[in-house]
Amino acid sequence: MSRRLTIPAAELQTTFARSGGPGGQNVNKVNSKVTLRWRIRDNSLMPEPWRQRVEGRFAGRINNEGELVLHSERYRSQPRNLEDCREKLRDLLLECQTAPRKRIATRPTKGSKLRRLDAKRQQSEKKRLRGRPFSD
Repeated sequence: MSRRLTIPAAELQTTFARSGGPGGQNVNKVNSKVTLRWRIRDNSLMPEPWRQRVEGRFAGRINNEGELVLHSERYRSQPRNLEDCREKLRDLLLECQTAPRKRIATRPTKGSKLRRLDAKRQQSEKKRLRGRPFSD
């Protein structure tokens, strides 16, 4: 997978099905769609914070058994779809590998406050002038 995590092939379960994509008559004969399943909750190789980030970020892809499920039917051939599933898994894991940086609270500058108040005054004046004419 990456320098920090390698998933053994025995932990990945793959199933194949008929794809609904292009292929003409071949689409009815060849099982080119790939479904990849990986038990993320039973994995002891992955550090706990990283696993929790993946589970939180991709909760919709994790079923009740704790398996991360990925599909691919992008290509006409089974091996290319299998490689596509593995790349998707790699990308998902690398996306959550590092913790997000904490936001540092900052205050608006004096200039930005003045510009905001000036814009509010201009807007107020514009709307005031749209009103009824003042009569004596």
